[in-house]
Amino acid sequence: MQPQAKPMLERRREAPEQSVWWEKLSLAQKFSASSLGKFGYELSFVRNEQGRSLAVLTCSGGVAVITEDGEINTSPNIQIR
Repeated sequence: MQPQAKPMLERRREAPEQSVWWEKLSLAQKFSASSLGKFGYELSFVRNEQGRSLAVLTCSGGVAVITEDGEINTSPNIQIR
């Protein structure tokens, strides 16, 4: 008798496309967020600063931000409460 393989647990709570925040992203931000998702980042929220949106993603205590133009910064100077 072979031991049964345990089913893989889905760690993500919901698909990013179903997130309320996902709809607030520009197309460029969606592409960048999808790329970061492969490394375990999850979209946490979208912040509006000076009329421009900034997507904030987290992963194991790390933070990344994506500008409206899709530029990724994995070492942002951002304060999260």
